[in-house]
Formats: sequence, C-alpha cells, structure tokens
Amino acid sequence: MNYQRKPFDFLIFFVAVDYINCYNENMELEYRRKKTTLSLINYHFVFCPRYRRKIFNIPKVETRFMEIVHEVCDAMEVEVIAIKCYEDHTHLFLGAIPELSPSDIVGRIKHQSSRILRKEFTELNKAVSLWTRAFFVSTSYDTSDDTINHYLSEQKTRG
Repeated sequence: MNYQRKPFDFLIFFVAVDYINCYNENMELEYRRKKTTLSLINYHFVFCPRYRRKIFNIPKVETRFMEIVHEVCDAMEVEVIAIKCYEDHTHLFLGAIPELSPSDIVGRIKHQSSRILRKEFTELNKAVSLWTRAFFVSTSYDTSDDTINHYLSEQKTRG
C-alpha cells in the first residue's frame, strides 16, 4: 500500500510556517525565555504503531491521543504547535526546551499514550506494545515528503 497524499498533508506545514511567521516580528515571543536560557527549538516527529496497525480508525482514539500528548507536553514544558494523525502514523510539531532531548520527548509521549490508551481501549491490548521503538525527527519544517515516505515505508517491513 503506497502512502497517498491527502488534501490536508500540507496543513501541518502551513500551520507551522504561520506560527513562525506570526512570531518573527517580536523576538520576545519567538524565543522561549527561561531563567538561564533563550531558545527556539522546534521538532517535527513522525512515529507509527507497532505493525502499522490502523489504531486511529478506532473511534475516539485519535481525540484521546491528542489529549494525552497535550497533557504530557504541558508537564514537560513542551509547546504543542500541531498534531496530525493518519490511520497508521502521526505527525507532531513541538516546541521544546533545551534541557530535553528529542528521544526524551518522544519517549515520554509514547510511554504515557501507550499506557493510557491500552487501559482505555481494550482492543489495543492485543500486541505486546502499542508503538514501535523507532521515530523520525527533524528540526526543519520543510522536510520533504520523500524523506517521510521513505521512513514510513521502512516501518512496514519492521516489527
């Protein structure tokens, strides 16, 4: 099954670009200030459920997943810029603080969402784990579709 572009594939990209453009005018809003740091670190994450199961086709899973991502990110002081879920993978655009690595961020999101979703939706308990260990991360909003499609096609052949 080839990944086919849906009408909203570029929606996240444009949301992220609009986010950047609307804050470029005022440096205080563009960069995140903490006691000892001034930073602008934004990540684009893509990850898949194990065996590319179409978990987001299950009623209410997508909505609950987004709620969990917001809760986890709020606890880590990570800003949720945009989330888009497809039937068998998800895209997250997040604004991070320098103290957190990309693997820390995605690890916490996967861990919490797996634990909560598997508790609330028993049909997700069939496999050993909900998410693959792999994930795609980029610091650029203009990551090519080819790069993401290559990552997704590799996930079809892995467990």
